[in-house]
Amino acid sequence: MTLFTLGPAGTFSHELAARFDPDVRLCPSIAAVFAAVEAGEGDGLVPLENSEAGSVGATLVGLADHAVSITGECTIPVRHHLAAPGVSVTFERVYAHPQTAEQCSRRIEAFGLPVVPTASNAASAIAARADPSGAALVSDGLAALYGLAVLERDCQNSGANETRFVRIARTPAAPPAPCRASLLLDPTEERAGLLHALLGPFAARGLNLTRIESRPSRRGMGRYVFYVDGDCGPGWDDAVAEVARFCTVKDLGRYGSLAP
Repeated sequence: MTLFTLGPAGTFSHELAARFDPDVRLCPSIAAVFAAVEAGEGDGLVPLENSEAGSVGATLVGLADHAVSITGECTIPVRHHLAAPGVSVTFERVYAHPQTAEQCSRRIEAFGLPVVPTASNAASAIAARADPSGAALVSDGLAALYGLAVLERDCQNSGANETRFVRIARTPAAPPAPCRASLLLDPTEERAGLLHALLGPFAARGLNLTRIESRPSRRGMGRYVFYVDGDCGPGWDDAVAEVARFCTVKDLGRYGSLAP
């Protein structure tokens, strides 16, 4: 099975995808991964959230806009190092993907230098390699792949920095038991107590919701949709049916953990 993920070569997405499938295709953006999966060209592997920087917006948009399902999840530790073309370089700027920059915000502030945003961690490495006055926040693997010297290790804010990835496919997977379920809730009305009404049916059935996040609906200011993850158990379908009375529900998938 072909597995699409974010490139260029050496991204965390690429390293993880290679553990799951030998046929990995690299895409220029997360949006391109979703497009390939929806077109039936293969499965995809995308980052969903980070323990420091939160959700990956492009992945949430992809889940909302494309006819795909989450079929598995995997969480990996993430370490970022400052690297440059040479150990004696005096750098004047730092290349970093926006998620990486947020995960390393304290160290970046201490540098006191401008941050140049990039499309991926691999793009950061490529940019630093071509810039005699540039450095990049990258992984060990990227530094080695692009011939960069590590100047400072572990620039991330937290030693427990982790990123959760999800595998996506055009058709849902047969869920294991127990499993996690993900939903996108789009309220069809505005009223007092709406959030309580969305969450109450799950609480009433003793169902644990592991993640709740509001995002702009993209239909105007003050209108939101809600991404919900939960431990799927007896009563889950009944809770979803109750919520669907005042909310459009998109089932994003039921899935288990992936072992790389």
